[in-house]
Amino acid sequence: MAKVDKQELGKGIRALLGDTPKTRPEKEEKENISSTPIKEIAIDLIEINPFQPRNEFDEEALQELSESIKTFGLIQPLTLRRLDGSQYQLIAGERRLRASKLAGLTSVPAFIRAANDQEMLEMALVENIQRAELNAVEVAISYQRLIDECQLTHEALSERIGKNRSTVTNFIRLLKLPPGVQQALKRNRISMGHARSLLSIPTQEGQLLALRRILEEDLSVRAIEKLVKEYISPGKPINRTSKDRLPPEYQHTVDYLTKTLGTRVEMKRKNSGTGSLIIHFQSDADLNEILDHFDNN
Repeated sequence: MAKVDKQELGKGIRALLGDTPKTRPEKEEKENISSTPIKEIAIDLIEINPFQPRNEFDEEALQELSESIKTFGLIQPLTLRRLDGSQYQLIAGERRLRASKLAGLTSVPAFIRAANDQEMLEMALVENIQRAELNAVEVAISYQRLIDECQLTHEALSERIGKNRSTVTNFIRLLKLPPGVQQALKRNRISMGHARSLLSIPTQEGQLLALRRILEEDLSVRAIEKLVKEYISPGKPINRTSKDRLPPEYQHTVDYLTKTLGTRVEMKRKNSGTGSLIIHFQSDADLNEILDHFDNN
């Protein structure tokens, strides 16, 4: 996945937040921001951001952050906006808020900003994009939401976040890939280079066949680019030809599990009907995601 250029992104964030119009009286804004830029806010007064771009949080990483907060406190303040009365709403920092709750904190430091709903959405999305751990699909979804919900063109978005227009377009194109490919990308089973190569295949069926080849044979980006060129040439199938290829009904099961779980799945079967099914995973967190999928079904 392409790394986020923090210097470029910083310019984009300053441009985005610097253009935010005042939606509160000047006196109140000065009181909330200028005189006391950071306030200690009770956790039970903070509502979750309804515009939160992320809906998946790594429980293991949250626990690690929680332990750090227990030792050092919450170093980076949250960003909130004031609602009616004494309530606040989270603009950015849900992961930190969740970890603070796990750590047993009753209050957290926070910046208080004046923001309407659209400004809040923009700030939440841009803050989300700058995270180093964000995967390519999450970045693409955040870009698309900024375009759809804030009525931005690709050019306007690229200027707002300090990235090239081609970068924005390349990320958004990833959302055209079938769910199975997106899931593999989210779990780092394939790289963004692999995913961009798969976009050259005109059908989702072909993209999923190529994904299976990548996962089964651990193909490099260069290898999959060559495979894609062969596929789009007339009369050259992308699927493997092998003497021990599974019967179609069993291969369909392997393809379904690969697509659904976004990971490499193998089946070994003897003529007697006995065999084994192998589901590969990269870490304990990855295994838990796979198990969660079965629990939810």
